[in-house]
Amino acid sequence: MRFLSLKLLILIFILNISSSEAQTTGLPKDFSASEIVEMQDQKSLLRQNSVSINQTFPSTPMRAMAEWEEIQALVVAWVQYQPTLREIVRYSREECRVIIVCNDSFLVKDYLREGKVPLSNITYLQTPVNSAWIRDYGAMSVYSNEVDSLILFDWIYNRPRPFDDQMPFQLSKILQKPLYSMTSPPNDLVHIGGNFMTDGMGSGFSTYLVLDENSEFGQFNLTSKTEEDIDWIMNSFMGIDQYIKLPTLPYDGIHHIDMHMKLLDEETLLVGEYPLGIADGPQIEANIQYIQNNYYSPFGTPYEIVRIPMPPHHDLYPDNIWSDYRTYTNAVFVNKTILIPSYEEKYDSVALRIYRNQFPGYRVVGIDCNEVIKAGGALHCITREIGVNDPLLIRHRHLLDVYENHSDYQVSAYIKHSSGIEHAKIYYATDKNGPFQEIDMVRSPTRKHVWTGFIPVQNSGEKVFYYISATANSGKTISRPLTAPAGYWQFDIIGPNTKIEDYFQTEMLPDVPPFNHETERMVAPLRVR
Repeated sequence: MRFLSLKLLILIFILNISSSEAQTTGLPKDFSASEIVEMQDQKSLLRQNSVSINQTFPSTPMRAMAEWEEIQALVVAWVQYQPTLREIVRYSREECRVIIVCNDSFLVKDYLREGKVPLSNITYLQTPVNSAWIRDYGAMSVYSNEVDSLILFDWIYNRPRPFDDQMPFQLSKILQKPLYSMTSPPNDLVHIGGNFMTDGMGSGFSTYLVLDENSEFGQFNLTSKTEEDIDWIMNSFMGIDQYIKLPTLPYDGIHHIDMHMKLLDEETLLVGEYPLGIADGPQIEANIQYIQNNYYSPFGTPYEIVRIPMPPHHDLYPDNIWSDYRTYTNAVFVNKTILIPSYEEKYDSVALRIYRNQFPGYRVVGIDCNEVIKAGGALHCITREIGVNDPLLIRHRHLLDVYENHSDYQVSAYIKHSSGIEHAKIYYATDKNGPFQEIDMVRSPTRKHVWTGFIPVQNSGEKVFYYISATANSGKTISRPLTAPAGYWQFDIIGPNTKIEDYFQTEMLPDVPPFNHETERMVAPLRVR
């Protein structure tokens, strides 16, 4: 009989501790006490274990999907916070398939039944798991050639949790999708899902954590990386050609960007706001100014900033050690539903109103996160979306308010599907409840995948509501906004007697610097809002 190697014995010991701790007390989003001890002696072994089997390098251009795009599944890890997870499942299963990673599906089913959650549209992946934070270690959805094959991507997880670290491989098996890995030199990268967001058009956002963890002082990286190295890897594997990195916040111990910021669409950032000078407020405001002074959306426009309160905990903010790090940006898109954290009704009502104003037609649901936030995360942190197999992509810079004139309003969109596009249409109305009039869009003879149509000129003072619908040659049809006709974009016709301050109000963006030869992005005019 062969003796087990010392490394294997150590690994089994770590797995047993991690699994036991996860199932009894639940691992925090940060390191647990036992993990800190383990890391001191097992750093080398854990690095070896984090290298995935598949080290394929992409041979075609990649596009990481945005979270508001259509998804086929939402994944959760059934480790702790079951009341919160049950509510996520309750609403998500009505929008897509829900994959529950668990040790015992019978126990999960019993708990769901007790809460009167129907069991249809749920898949159970029975495999060991260390923690609930699947956003960080779950696989990213990326498409080749923008809309072709769905591919899952993995990077080195920054925690000593071996079962979690294998989750991308487990998901690739159950979904029958290839897994590409950024886990082997020279393309190794330490990263986590909670510290990355993208617009689906090549722009990405993270905090400086991604720089720190891949530097010579990183605890899990196999090789040191410069910022240029990181940018190259993210571009090659995920199609990120504008990677915006922001200073970490003083009081957010995990330094994940989803705790204070969220992309709502290609041009809009939802940003957490504290009272003046409180907690992480000053650093957040400095980060916003940095973005506005140096970067533009993929449409060449300044980012629109929508602010949402960071609610206190017992009237205390995170600069007090007794306060939880409450946030509303840690929300998740599930097709036509948006799930946002809830804490107290007096604060939640404001957050719900902000989301509903931004996303007409969407079902916006608050889910109690008072327990999960104690461990340093919320809904976004304990979910991971999987994109659809055949995305029908519609990109459109929605129209802004315009002055009264005698010209029709041009609507252009980038529309693409793997089978090609059969037709595209604009639907518009001057009442948000309709009826909506139909306008054919025409394919551009010179700009590939671009379609254009015109909304007829309207009278001064009118509000125009519109959306775009496209049908692929395969027969698939989708609209954007996804919830149309209940969801729509809107612009107003400003008449000669309208006070312009009624439109600028307090949302006017600060002055933008002139053309920047380093970023090579043109200055766009300020939005009328």
